[in-house]
Amino acid sequence: MSFTDSSEAPIYAGLVEEHGDVLAEVRRVAEETLREADQAVDFSDVRRSAAYR
Repeated sequence: MSFTDSSEAPIYAGLVEEHGDVLAEVRRVAEETLREADQAVDFSDVRRSAAYR
């Protein structure tokens, strides 16, 4: 079942219409947060620059 198909889930479609697609927004923010966290703990540049000393 597709959550965006209003014929299969009219209650969900009504909620999306009223409040926006909260689940899609949460998913987007979670993915963005994971990317930012990966960048924050990525020490590959530090290791590379130490190797050139």
